[in-house]
Parts: sequence; structure tokens; C-alpha cells
Amino acid sequence: MNLNSANINVMVKACRKAAKPLIRDFGEIEKLQVSVKGPGDFVTASDKKVEKILIEELLNARPNYSVLSEEVGEIKNDQEFRWIIDPIDGTANFLHGIPHFGISIGLEKNNEIICGIILDPIKDEIFIAEKGNGSYLNNQRIRVSSRSKLKDCMIFTGGPKNTNKNKDISIEEYKKFSAKVLTPIRKMGSAALDMAYVAAGRCDGFWQRNLNYWDIAAGIILVKEAGGYVTDFNGENKYIKNETILVTNSRINEEMMEVLK
Repeated sequence: MNLNSANINVMVKACRKAAKPLIRDFGEIEKLQVSVKGPGDFVTASDKKVEKILIEELLNARPNYSVLSEEVGEIKNDQEFRWIIDPIDGTANFLHGIPHFGISIGLEKNNEIICGIILDPIKDEIFIAEKGNGSYLNNQRIRVSSRSKLKDCMIFTGGPKNTNKNKDISIEEYKKFSAKVLTPIRKMGSAALDMAYVAAGRCDGFWQRNLNYWDIAAGIILVKEAGGYVTDFNGENKYIKNETILVTNSRINEEMMEVLK
């Protein structure tokens, strides 16, 4: 693997260190102290523990970098570089003992993601990308799939939550896509891993509404460096402002956008 930059090494070390207690906690899921964060959305003691380790490790190595993280919010330092952290993407899966969740870190330079890591600690899969150097899964180069007809594709989505303002629209979109593809739509429960799976060619497209930046930051660079597209539903790069994200292998982009109109 060609990715051995100092920042990548820092990110891998932080992820590996945070993964150890996470794996232990997953084995003792019943004992976790759970507090409600909002309707349908839980935060666990493990979530906070993982976040603490990640921030400590990253800031220890790069004390001047800023941080945006799901639980603590923003830590403002240097305006040029910023870590974007989701300690556990797929918290509901984690809580229910479903082994499909990930630790996600993106590194931003002047508002552009330049590095990304998503670690699935239970499957021991680490997805890494760096601008200009490609995307990798466990040291092997990955590329998006080559399927070009929507009907033949595997499509992922997520949500909506019961409280979501776009719940009805999301259900309609789900129905429309279901009518277009032969393989039923998958809802796996982790946007970060959904994007990593598009990058790895395991699925061909993913759409979702109302995601946060930390959900998608690492995935953006993974997909782009693997040859895929990341846009909002209008084909632009306003996925945070418009709260819509479309991720594809690049070949089914137009067809998916047509469904979302």
C-alpha cells in the first residue's frame, strides 16, 4: 500500500487504539450504560469512551488541528486542518449486538477532505484513502463497481427516523427505487460503511437524507479515490447544506438522480 503519510499513520494508530475497548464492550453489550440522545438515536458509554481516545490520540499527535466530533461538537484550533470524527457510526446496530458499525475519521484541509479512514473493528476491515493516492481495504487497492444499469445494481440507503421531517419523502424514494432494481434495497444501518462498500465495489449506489458531516466525511474521499461520485441529489457538492447525499460508482449517477427528482 502506498499510503504511509504521517497523517494516515496517526489516524490508523488512533483507530486501532480506540477499537480495543470497543470490541470488548461489544462482547458485553448488556452491561453498557445507555443514555437517550434523542428519538431513535442512542449514545452509549462506549461511544463517549471511543471519542475520548480518538481525540486524545489525534490531538496528541497534531495539537494545533481543530476537531469536529459527534458528541463533543467543535474544538477550534488551527483553521487550516480539522479532524472530522464519528466514534461509532451505526450505534443502533452496536447496541443490539449487530456486528456492523465503524469508527470514522476524516481529515480536512482548507474545507476539503484529504484523508479518510473507516475501521470496522468486528470484521477487522480498515478502509483508507488519501487524496491523489487511491483507496484501500486492508492494504489492497479498491475500485468502485462497473455495473452500468440501475436494474442490475445493489443499492443501499438509510433512515428515516420516526421524527425525521422528510420521513414520507424518504419512504416514497424507497418505493421508487424498489420498483427499479431486481435486488431488494438494503438498509445496513451505517452510512460510513455504506459509503465504504460503494468504494469497494460491494454495492453500486447509496442515497440518504439528513446526514451529518461526521457521518460522511471519511466516506467522501474513499468513494472519490475509488473512482466514484459523491454529490447531493442535484448533482452538486452541497450535501451538507442541502442535507442530501448520492453516492455511486459513477455509471448509474444519472439514473439515480432521475429517480430522486
